[in-house]
Amino acid sequence: MTDAGVGRFAAPPTIPGTGGRSAAARDPRPAPGHRARYRRILNFAAREFLKVWWYELVLPRLGMSSVAERTRGPRMQKFARRFHVLAVDLGGLMIKVGQFMSSRLDVLPPEITAELEGLQDEVPAVPFADLRVVAEAELGMPLTRAYAWFDETPVAAASLGQAHRARLSEQDAADTGLDTVVVKVQRPGIDEIVAVDLAALRRVARWAMRVRLVSDRVDAPALVEEFAETSLEEIDYLHEAASAERFRENFADDPRVDTPEIVWERSTRRVLTLSDVTAIKINDIDALRAAGIDPSQVADVFAEVMFDQVFTHSFVHADPHPGNIFVTPVLEAGPSTGPSTGSGTQGAGAGTQGEGAGAQERNFRLTFIDFGMMAEVPDNLRNGLRTLLIAVAGRDSRGLVAAAKEIGVLLPSADTNELERALTALFARFGGMGFAELSTVDPREFTAFADEFGDMVRSLPLQLPENMLLLIRAVSLTSGMCSGLNPAFNVWDAAEPYAGRLLRDESGNLIQDVAKRAMATAAVTMRLPQRIDNIITRIDDGNVSFDTSRLERRLDRLEGLARRIASGVLFAAMLVGGALLVTPLPPLGITLICVSALPLLHAVFAGVGRRGPR
Repeated sequence: MTDAGVGRFAAPPTIPGTGGRSAAARDPRPAPGHRARYRRILNFAAREFLKVWWYELVLPRLGMSSVAERTRGPRMQKFARRFHVLAVDLGGLMIKVGQFMSSRLDVLPPEITAELEGLQDEVPAVPFADLRVVAEAELGMPLTRAYAWFDETPVAAASLGQAHRARLSEQDAADTGLDTVVVKVQRPGIDEIVAVDLAALRRVARWAMRVRLVSDRVDAPALVEEFAETSLEEIDYLHEAASAERFRENFADDPRVDTPEIVWERSTRRVLTLSDVTAIKINDIDALRAAGIDPSQVADVFAEVMFDQVFTHSFVHADPHPGNIFVTPVLEAGPSTGPSTGSGTQGAGAGTQGEGAGAQERNFRLTFIDFGMMAEVPDNLRNGLRTLLIAVAGRDSRGLVAAAKEIGVLLPSADTNELERALTALFARFGGMGFAELSTVDPREFTAFADEFGDMVRSLPLQLPENMLLLIRAVSLTSGMCSGLNPAFNVWDAAEPYAGRLLRDESGNLIQDVAKRAMATAAVTMRLPQRIDNIITRIDDGNVSFDTSRLERRLDRLEGLARRIASGVLFAAMLVGGALLVTPLPPLGITLICVSALPLLHAVFAGVGRRGPR
C-alpha cells in the first residue's frame, strides 16, 4: 500500500473537508526549519548536473567520447545509489521521484531502475505516538472512541502516510456492515515537506531547461507542475476516497474486479478508513499456485482490466504495483452464481464486460486498492491511443506514426519517412514476439536496431503531452507485472482481441458517419438547382453587386508602401555612393549626400494624413 490522494479527479463539492490546501503547500518558499532539506536537494542536483555536463558535453568536444561511453554504466549506477540514499534519508516526494524513475524501464538504463526498484519498501515508519496526534486531531476524538481496536503496528509505511488495521465500533459496524478496516494516516508535517520538495524540484527544472539537449525535447517545468498537481492531491485523502468510489462504480457489474468500501464517517483529509480487502499479492506466484490460481491467467485478466480502464472508462489506476493489487480467491462458479458475501467484496456473477473464453473457470478476482494516483484520459488522448493500439496490432508503421502525431508525442512538422521505414523493419523482425522469445534474440541484433533508431529518434521533435506522465507509469508497471507473472506473456496477444473490438467499433462509427454525410450531400444536391436558378435570376435583374471598396483601399496602401520602400532603397544607394565619392570627387559626393534627403523624406512622410477607413 502506498500513499493516498488522487491524480485527475476532484472530490464532489458535497463532501466536506475539501477546502483549500495549506499555506505551506501553496507557498514555494521553504520554511526556516526546512531550509537545510531544500539546500541538500539543490546541492545534490547541482553536483549531478556538473558531472553530466563534463562527461556528456565537454569530453566529447575534446575528442574523448570513448571515455564518456566507457564510464556511463558505472556512473549511472553510482548516481542511482546516491539518490537512493538521499531519498530514504529525506523521504517525502523524493521517494515518489525515485519510484517514478524505477518504473521508467523504457527510457532509463537498468543501472538506475534496478537500484531504485525497492525504494518504497525502505520507508521507515512514523512512531505511533506522533501518528496518534494527527489521527485524533483530524477525527476530533480519541482513537479509543473512534475504533473498538487500533493496531499500533503499521501494515505498511509509505512516503506520505502509513496504514494500520483497526476494528469499527459496534455502532459503526452496524451502520456500515463492516468490521475489520484499514486506517491510513498522513505523516506529521507532510504538507510542509511536500511544499519544500516541490520548490526544490521547480528550481532543478529551471536549471534543466538551460541545457539545450533537455530544453529541445521536454518541458521540464511543465512536467514538475503536473507532478506537483498530483502530489498535492495525494495528500488529500478525500480525493482518494472519491476516486475509489468512481472506480468502484465503473466496475460495479464486473466480476473480475473488486475495490474496498469507504467508511465516510471515519474519513477526513488526513485520515482514511476503508474495508480490509487484504488477500494474495499479485506477484506472489507461490501463494497463487498454492490457492489453485494460474499466474498466467492472472496476467491475462490484469492486462484486460487495464485496457478497459483506458479505453472504456477513461479513468486509470496509475500506480498498479504489486502492493496495490491483490488476487482474491473465489469459489469456482458458473454464470448463474450470484454475488458473494463479505466485507467490501462484490459478486462473481457473469454477464459483464470483458468476459473472455474460459471466464466460467476463473477462480479469482483482482482487488485494487490505493487510488491516490489516477490518470484521467481525455477524449483526444483516448482516440489517439485507440489508433495506436490498432496500428500496433496490425503492424502498421504508417498508422503508428499517425497515432503518435494524434496523441501529441510526435509533432506534426516531423519528417517521418525514415521512421516509418525503420518501424516497418522492426515489425518485420520482432513483431508478434513475446518477452520470452525476445530474450532469445542475439543482443548484437538489438544493438544494431538501437543504433539505427538512436540518431533518428533523437532528431525528431518529440514532446510529452499533458496527462501522459501517469499513463506511461501505468503502462510500464502493467507490462512489467504481466511478464513477471508469465515469462511467455505476449503483449501482442493481449492487444489483438482488444484491437479487433476497437476496430469493429470504429467500423460501425465509420458506417454511421458515411451515412450522415451521404444524407447531407443529398440534401444539398437537391437544393442546388433552385439556388443556382435564383442567383442567375438576380444577375439578370441587375440586383447583384460587388463591393470592392475595401479591396481598392488595401491595394492603394500596398502601392504606397511599395513606393516608400523604393524611396528607402534609393536613399541608401545615394547616401552610400556619395560617401564613397566624397574623397575622389568631393562636389559630386556632397551633392549625392544632400540629394539623398529627398527620397528619405518621401519614405518617412509619404502617406501621412491620407489614411482613410479600412
